[in-house]
Amino acid sequence: MVPKAVTGRVTRRRVRTRANLLDAAFAVFAAKGFGRVSIEEVCEAAGYSRGAFYSNFGSLDELFFALYEQRADLIAEQVSAALAADGPDLDVPAAVERVSEVLLLDRDWLLVKTDFLVHAARDPEVARTLLEHRARLRRAIADRLARARGHTALPAVLGDAEEAAHAVVAAYDGVTTQLLLDRDVVRARVWLGQLLTALLTDGSTRH
Repeated sequence: MVPKAVTGRVTRRRVRTRANLLDAAFAVFAAKGFGRVSIEEVCEAAGYSRGAFYSNFGSLDELFFALYEQRADLIAEQVSAALAADGPDLDVPAAVERVSEVLLLDRDWLLVKTDFLVHAARDPEVARTLLEHRARLRRAIADRLARARGHTALPAVLGDAEEAAHAVVAAYDGVTTQLLLDRDVVRARVWLGQLLTALLTDGSTRH
């Protein structure tokens, strides 16, 4: 029984160490930019050694993907919850309003993500991994739209639910790019609602 208890303590400590490294890395990435941060700086900010870093992550890229997965999961949950509230008979305008109100629009995270996007664009292997992570969000949206398809018609120009999900994510990307420049979160939510309404309906129905 004692070894199991020790293992539990070690596991909890490792989970805490990993979480602290992620929090510290996010703060340093947001302040300096992904490409200008070293492993040593992350360790110093978190108060850990390089050994602690490498026991949890193989590289800064791997650490970033852990951050990305956290936020991708959060966004997928937010979108899925907003789209699921109506049951199978999806009320698109109402769902768009809910999505626009709750969706993560954190400027620090957008700065980090944009830095990493430029890094990934220069490294095909990293780009493939990033595309796989982005696909998770699209699948969550597509799944919900597909389940509502028999009850709610989507604009024919979008094709199937998968194409509609691509359009939703593209709208989010466009709004967040503008947010990086003008820093207006309130306006970004308004734009997001307008774009999603135009994409997923005929654009004329608003609450």
